[in-house]
Amino acid sequence: MINHQVLNYVPVNSLNYIKKIISEDNLVIKVVKERKTKHGDFRKLKNGFNQITLNYNKNQYRFLITLIHELAHFKVSTNINKNLRPHGIEWKMTFQKMMLPILNNKIFPEKILSKLAKHLISPRASSDSDTDLVVSLNEYDFNNDNKCFLYDILNDNLFEYRDSKIYKKINKLRKRYICEEIKTGKKYLFSPVCRVKKINYEKSSG
Repeated sequence: MINHQVLNYVPVNSLNYIKKIISEDNLVIKVVKERKTKHGDFRKLKNGFNQITLNYNKNQYRFLITLIHELAHFKVSTNINKNLRPHGIEWKMTFQKMMLPILNNKIFPEKILSKLAKHLISPRASSDSDTDLVVSLNEYDFNNDNKCFLYDILNDNLFEYRDSKIYKKINKLRKRYICEEIKTGKKYLFSPVCRVKKINYEKSSG
């Protein structure tokens, strides 16, 4: 039940390993249109099957990490204990164990490898919450969207988020930035590595 398109999106040197760990009769893996709020997900279906969906992504390294992340959820789901936390110790240990065979420079570039190894010491629910890993992965994205990371925007400057609303960056609060939506005046917290489009403007003379 594996969508063999999956194999087109991972590094060549990881193919043999991936083929081995996705050969499950009750697992369906699909590549879907990119979603803005997540890179992938895992769910148990009513018919007894398990399904993993992964965003279409030209960044083979991000795709591979997401695939293993969701496969770890699948492995943990077979545990008879139904009260396990989604990203608890069982998932972390499973994710670490499944990543170990591919944690080398034959699969990942050195720039990513060092950040990924650090990330795996205590993996988080989303790789997007690891600033260093996100920045290193971004170097291998195929983006022509003229966007930048929020941390590259100076305070009091404007930016556009998700091609719609306009915000002003105010200041940093712990690990996130306080930003004000221009239209409503409402304030929101943003990750420093969210992708935004800087708005250049000139003050009118008068």
